[in-house]
Parts: sequence; structure tokens; C-alpha cells
Amino acid sequence: MNVKKELLTKFNKSISNFTNLSNYSWFNLGGPAEFFFKPKNKDQLIDFLKENLKYKLNVTILGAGSNVLIRDNGIRGVVIKLGSGFSDINLIDKETIIAGAASLDRKVSNFAKDHGIGNFEFLSCIPGSIGGAVVMNSGCYDYDISKVLLSINVIDINEAKEKEIKSDQIKFSYRGTNLPNGLIITSVKLKGSKTPKEIIEKKQNNFIRKKKLSQPSQIKTCGSTFKNFSKEKKAWQLIKETGCDKFSEGDAIISKTHCNFFVNNGNANSADIEKLINKVKKTVSDKTGVNLELEIKIIGE
Repeated sequence: MNVKKELLTKFNKSISNFTNLSNYSWFNLGGPAEFFFKPKNKDQLIDFLKENLKYKLNVTILGAGSNVLIRDNGIRGVVIKLGSGFSDINLIDKETIIAGAASLDRKVSNFAKDHGIGNFEFLSCIPGSIGGAVVMNSGCYDYDISKVLLSINVIDINEAKEKEIKSDQIKFSYRGTNLPNGLIITSVKLKGSKTPKEIIEKKQNNFIRKKKLSQPSQIKTCGSTFKNFSKEKKAWQLIKETGCDKFSEGDAIISKTHCNFFVNNGNANSADIEKLINKVKKTVSDKTGVNLELEIKIIGE
């Protein structure tokens, strides 16, 4: 069986071979995907997954790339990235929104504002897609996605079947959930509350202002590298107190604005970023006994 030939023939305009993934990561780093599949719609995604029950290729889901470091040798199997066919945002009722998993968080926030639905203001300053936000339980300033989520529609990779999962079936934690790796989120149902547009806009602007004052922008970074250890002791404080904020590895550096943001300063590779991460993690552990957990995901070989 010539897997490559069969896949490229059947899904010719939606799939490619050895696609450079650096264009799909905010670090602007990463090697190639053996296969890169961008389904047009849900039907084509299910069709592909049914075919893959025969091929048994490893499947990796890639969202907006805002919190992922892709290793230099790339990813074996198929990388699936949902595109415009999964980015519609619509009203279900006056307080409920359904958003395709590829919808950007800030677009969901703005859609809610335009329809006078509050509680989504925090999404205006979170990078990435709404599907990724659910998986990560993304949040900021004491708000997170678990507080507004009603349900998700997913496709099980191992069965190529769609199902709905209610929010009360999901165990949420700080920047995480218990959702298994074999699920592809296709859409997200969210509930807010009717709120005057001017109040929503004011809250959005406050969040964005806070973010601009405390976080770097227009650099090659995937945001917070480590999860906060506790409310009293943030990851950036541990990094600064142990002198790690001055560390670098080749062109991989730590932001002077926020030392939990690791940066590709131009010519770094993924190995440089990972070495810097491990160096900081070990130093903090040696000096404080705290084992920092990654907030970003490291994938590939």
C-alpha cells in the first residue's frame, strides 16, 4: 500500500507532504510534517479519519500555534490543522454562542460584544483559537474558559465519530483539562449574560491595557512558558529570584518585559528554546525545590 500516493490522490487539495511547520508556530520554529492536512469541513475531516483507521498514521492536532514548540525534526504521521471551515461564529439564543474550534479567541470576544453578551471580555487578550482555549482551560486575570463553557462537539480519532461532551463531564484544572488526546474539537458552545455593549468594551479595553503593560508584543514567543506555581508565587517571580531571567541559549532568550516569556530572537532553533527551558527548570528546582510545569506544549522529534 502506497499511503503517500493514496492520501495525496484522495485529498489532493487539502493535504500536502513534508510541509514546513515553522509557519504555524508563534515561535516561527519547527521541522516538517510528514503529512499536513487542512480539512475543508467536518465531513472531509471525518472521511479522512475513516481512511486513517486503515493507515493508522499518528495524528497530531495543531491549533493556532500560540502555545506550542515544534521540535526541529518535525512530526511523523499527519498534522491536522482546522481552518476557515471551522471558524464560523453564530448565535444560538440571546446569551449563547456556538463557535467553530478554529475561531480566534479575540474574534469570539468581539462577536459577543457586538451582540451584547458579556463574560467573554477576557478572551480579547488571549492568543490562539477557542478549541485550544478549551483544551488548555485558557484564562487571564482570574477568568477562564470553564466559567462560560456549555459543551463541545468532538470527533474521536480512533472511531471517526462525532459526539457532544457537556462541560460538567470535563474536569477542569489550572491551564488544563482531562480531555483525552484522541479527540478533535470541532465546535464550542458558550453561554454569557446580556450586558450593555459599552460596559463590555470598557472591560475588554481594561484587559488589553493590562496585557500591554505587563507582556511583550510583536516578538516570536508562545507566551507564558511555565504554569504559575501558586497565586502567591508566580513562575516569573521564581525565574527572576533565581537569576534565570538573564539566561540565554544561542538566539533563544528570555524577555526583559516578562521573564516567563521565552523568545526566538531571530536565529534560534527549537533545540535552543528547549535547552533554555530545561536550564531554567533545573536551576529553579535546584535553588528553590519547586518543579515548574510547562504551560506550552512541546511536540515532535
